[in-house]
Amino acid sequence: MRALAQPGVLRAAAKAAFLTALVCYPRLSLWANRAYPLWYLEAVLLLGGTVLWAFVFAWHAKYAGRPVFSLKVAAVPLGVATFSGLTAGVVLYFFVAPAMRLRSPEEYPVNFEQWFAMTLFSLAFTQLFLLFAPFAWLVRLFRKPDVAAIMTILFGMFVLWIKNHSSKTPFPASLLLAVLAVRFVVGSLSVYFLLRGGVFLVWWWDLLVQSRHLFSIPWSRG
Repeated sequence: MRALAQPGVLRAAAKAAFLTALVCYPRLSLWANRAYPLWYLEAVLLLGGTVLWAFVFAWHAKYAGRPVFSLKVAAVPLGVATFSGLTAGVVLYFFVAPAMRLRSPEEYPVNFEQWFAMTLFSLAFTQLFLLFAPFAWLVRLFRKPDVAAIMTILFGMFVLWIKNHSSKTPFPASLLLAVLAVRFVVGSLSVYFLLRGGVFLVWWWDLLVQSRHLFSIPWSRG
């Protein structure tokens, strides 16, 4: 735990959390039915983000033996991320989105402004909450990257199950199983890219997946 309280770790975590809160602002500002003031949500993101990023900076490189950020990504992981990101976007757009859009229309952007805000939120916070921080905490706990990877994937599936369970209109069993299967694949690929190329490679892959929404956004104003 001493690594978590190192001044360098806390400074890096605070800076990253500030950027996270800043990048998430457009998404929060477009949230029409938010129960709390915008300043409060930003403060929660800043404080919570500081803790989550501290996990990443304190434990990821130390216990996984991989850098958090790396601009030197091998050709194979980069190629796999690009191909799978485009493929996942196509699969989700044609086979998953039609059913999901009817049940959760608020999760699908209707214009470019919403897409931009939702994509920034996914890159800045969703990946931090579901991938970067959990993996760092788990790899510190188990000291085995393989075990931490499996547990991180299961964590993402558990969060999805909890979200569905607390929803006013939960998915039917068949759709829930399909969505959980998608979450398993997405989680597996995310962990692989995190270990092979760091945060930047995960962001690149997620950006490609999120780009599928651009095909359903009306571009004409006429």
